[in-house]
Amino acid sequence: MIRTPASSASPSSASPSSATLAAFLAIVVLGGGNAVAVRFSNQELAPFWGATVRFGIAAAVLMAIVGLGRVPLPRGTALIGSLLYGLLGFGGAFGFIYWGLVQTPAGLAQVILALVPLLTFLLAVAQGLERFRRQSLAGALIALIGIAIVFGERLGSGAPLASMLAVLAAAACMAESNVVVKRFPKCHPVANNAIAMTTGAAVLLALSLVAGEPRILPTEARTWTAIAYVSLAGSVAVFSLFLFVIQRWTASATSYVMLLMPLVTIALGAALAGESITGAFLVGGAFVLAGVYVGAFAPSISRLLPLPSGSTVRPAPALAAETPAVGAEASATLRAPSSPIQPGCA
Repeated sequence: MIRTPASSASPSSASPSSATLAAFLAIVVLGGGNAVAVRFSNQELAPFWGATVRFGIAAAVLMAIVGLGRVPLPRGTALIGSLLYGLLGFGGAFGFIYWGLVQTPAGLAQVILALVPLLTFLLAVAQGLERFRRQSLAGALIALIGIAIVFGERLGSGAPLASMLAVLAAAACMAESNVVVKRFPKCHPVANNAIAMTTGAAVLLALSLVAGEPRILPTEARTWTAIAYVSLAGSVAVFSLFLFVIQRWTASATSYVMLLMPLVTIALGAALAGESITGAFLVGGAFVLAGVYVGAFAPSISRLLPLPSGSTVRPAPALAAETPAVGAEASATLRAPSSPIQPGCA
């Protein structure tokens, strides 16, 4: 397995395939429904305990799939990566979010969480995982402006600094978990999420115990329906698809799902709860879509600009030129994600 350094043209940085794009859009749609479902579950369950139940059920389902399908669990370095992914992406991120949302207005929280793509890009560049691209930076900033427009009237004031910093810490945890997934050896998405969600559920249960929350089971049918959705569609499906996408695309591009999910949430809220669609939503949504296109989908602007007269094109070092082709097997290897497959993983 050939591992491509960040300085060379990585296959995962190319335009996404149709399957990758379909999975990306499915994450946006299914993930956008999570916020609506969590509103219902939070009416009966305490925040940390509700998150514990959510990821506990999801982890149990994934472990059952691992056992029945004989999916190899990560070992060695890959196991360390799965544990870090769980600590950051589930325990840390959702722990900070649930605590921060107690006193942070939802609109302000959405704006802070919209920093995830920008933070992912900066962390990926700082850790040598991706090249610095002005276009990626511009796309993240354009989309961030769009989120600020959408939720501007809901920002509110008077949120404690500690609560806002908690939401910012959640965004940082999400961003770094994206980088962790790319840096560590590639494992089967189901096995990786099974370990990560088990780890996250354990952290969230500890937080629930420390907070002294009542740990009860739901009694209302709509609460069970909401938990079923966030556990199965919103966790098992969403995060399995997320790992599928991020193994085939850049971490920064994959993180743009965080900017599109709020738009789906607002649309679902209008359809299911009679919430109004405002002009700010339409204008801000256009900014978000433009930013996502510029940062994740548009071809590099430098490639579209004409070369100055008299200049010559220097051929980029090609990985295929350095490695003799040996048929379809070599071609498939060169197209594989940048992280090597750890023995015991698939």
